Amino acid sequence: MLFAHDTEVALRGAAALVNTAAALPTDSEDLATVDDLEAFVAEWGWTGSRAHDRAELEAVRALRPRLRQLWTVDTDEAATLVNELLAEAGALPQLVRHGEWTWHLHATPPEAPLATRMAVEAAMAMVDVIRADELGRLSTCAGEDCEDVVVDLSKNRSKRYCDGGCGNRANVAAYRARRQQHLIGHDSVHTDPHRPEAHHCPGDA
Repeated sequence: MLFAHDTEVALRGAAALVNTAAALPTDSEDLATVDDLEAFVAEWGWTGSRAHDRAELEAVRALRPRLRQLWTVDTDEAATLVNELLAEAGALPQLVRHGEWTWHLHATPPEAPLATRMAVEAAMAMVDVIRADELGRLSTCAGEDCEDVVVDLSKNRSKRYCDGGCGNRANVAAYRARRQQHLIGHDSVHTDPHRPEAHHCPGDA
């Protein structure tokens, strides 16, 4: 494990939140309704108070562009943004445990607005990333026509694609390209005009 468990979960959750936004004209908005937000919160196990209304949804959606910046700026700019997010929320780190979680850090009370808790949890995770000089593990998907953000927590820094299937599509495309090149090469062997033809001598069978 590269970081503490809660840090890695927070990084993945922040990336997932950023990726709910439509980054390209061909993308869809994954947090279009309050029900969409309910599903996202359930999937990522968010606890604490909830408003369950349109204002809460809009606040969460407004957070996404700020978090996306953490994937595009340098270390100094990322540190500045993290400090801003923590200061705006009046973050106060505390060790807590609840549910299936053992002791871990929270920096906002459970009654804080959902968007505030999401912002601070992402910022706290980024503190660990920046202190470890591992900002290079945050990138944008290498897939064509994809702007999803990626968190690479692999030991060999090999993760290049998002979790939306771009890696599989790239592998299929590469296989097809290799297959096509092989077929072209195979055909050229049989149709090469410079390839010497066999000559038959009289008496050959």
